[in-house]
Formats: sequence, structure tokens, C-alpha cells
Amino acid sequence: MTIRCRFAPSPTGYLHVGSARTALFNWLFARHVGGTFVLRIEDTDASRNQPELVADILDCLRWLGLDWDEGPYHQSERAGRHDEVVESLLASGKAYVDEGAVRLRVAGEGTIGWDDVIRGPVVFERSVIEDFVIRRSDGSPLFLLTNVVDDWDMGITHVIRGEDMINNMPKQLLLLEALGVEREVQYAHLPLLVDEQRRKLSKR
Repeated sequence: MTIRCRFAPSPTGYLHVGSARTALFNWLFARHVGGTFVLRIEDTDASRNQPELVADILDCLRWLGLDWDEGPYHQSERAGRHDEVVESLLASGKAYVDEGAVRLRVAGEGTIGWDDVIRGPVVFERSVIEDFVIRRSDGSPLFLLTNVVDDWDMGITHVIRGEDMINNMPKQLLLLEALGVEREVQYAHLPLLVDEQRRKLSKR
């Protein structure tokens, strides 16, 4: 199996040190195992995107010496695919329309979790997860959906990202379950960068 990992920045701000470190870990891992490093621009949130920043992000990666093997792909160009997935969930009854938005139905029993490469087993109770929006009332898909669908379609085998994404994981796993996708992806959630006072380093 060819290892495939990705770096997926959003053009909502300049590349910051935490994202640069995430890119570095993915790039190092891909190069170490002879895998593929995919670059994907997650630009489906039109209200927050600053398209002019895409070139800056690419320039920063080049300056850091982080070359990519595929991409940059743009999520906004895959809108048809994202709509197709939402419509299939609606047709199967696994999602429903709520005030114009589309929500995924969440079963209220049992648990859902994964074996994190860094943290070990992580488990969430389904009962604490409410039906969540996967497409806004304006027709735009949420990050939760686009991220899952694109990782699936692009054959991503390892997702290496910051621990601030852990709370999104149960919803992403529920989406994969609803889509009937057998999980073969390995997830690794990196500790966030902090200063001497344990404050998050988030300056761009």
C-alpha cells in the first residue's frame, strides 16, 4: 500500500507556525516512507476565504522546502461531488432538511472512536453528539463533510494534524459510517505548539 498523507490549509489567513509544523510532519513522513504528499486547499467557506492568500501559502511552503507530489487541489472545484454525497445521504434517510440546512442523523446509543497513533484509543459517547449540519442553508457544504469526502476520494491513508481537531473526529467518523466507508485511515493528532506559559502559539 502506498502511504498518502496531505496538508489541507484554508485560505482564511496567512500560514502560521502551527500549520507550518503540521505540513512539515506530513512531508517528513511521506518522504521517510516513500509515500505521496498531497496539497489540498480547503476553500469552500466563501464567507471567510481570501483567495489572494493561496499564492502566499504556496510561497511559504516552497520557502520552507516542502514540495508536494500532487495538487494543489481546490475543494471549491469539487462542489458537484460534495452535493452528490449530501443528496445520497438525504435519499437514504441518513440525513434530513432542517430550515434549509441538511443535518446528519446521529444514533443515540453506543460509542464511536478510533485508535490514535499518538494518543491511543479515544472514545466518545454517541448520546452527546447531536444531529449536525453537513450543508448550510445557502447550499455550501461544511468542512466536516468536504474533509471526509476528499480524504476518501483521494485515497488518504494517514491524517496527521493538530489536537484541536479531535473534537471534530466523532462527527467525521459518523459521516464515514453513514457513507458505508470502511475505515482504513490512521489518525495522528499532534500536541499544539505553546510558549513557556503553556499559551497556544497562534500568531500568523
